[in-house]
Amino acid sequence: MLHRLALAAAASLAALAAAPAMAHADVAPMPLSLMPLFADHDQLTVTVTDAGTGIDGSYVLECRPNGGTHPNPVGACGRLGEMFTVGRDPFAPLPERSICTLQYGGPATAHVTGTWQGRVVDARFKRTDGCEVSRWDALVPVLPSATPS
Repeated sequence: MLHRLALAAAASLAALAAAPAMAHADVAPMPLSLMPLFADHDQLTVTVTDAGTGIDGSYVLECRPNGGTHPNPVGACGRLGEMFTVGRDPFAPLPERSICTLQYGGPATAHVTGTWQGRVVDARFKRTDGCEVSRWDALVPVLPSATPS
């Protein structure tokens, strides 16, 4: 498996080297599909408050390799990998002027900081309306499954 990964990385880098150099400032950012080649270790700190006894706390999540103090590093890293594969940024804020239901999902909040796929992460999550609840739920098990108290 490691041998195939190394071959794929070498082939990708060779293709990049053969591409003509671009000298314009308006060049698009690196495609998500190439970013894992340059990010060798992900580490996130997940701080959860007001989710309940035994759930609140601060956890370190490490991916590639999976570990840290997070209660489910394999599941959490797997979920982040799934979202990355389909091109979703799991840490993106809600778009401005989102229309959300008045569904209250409880007082739980989470703050995720660190690095993921070679970029800095500083994202906040809450469960104050339908959009925020959906955003939170999309990240379970990175964030705990929270239900209203």
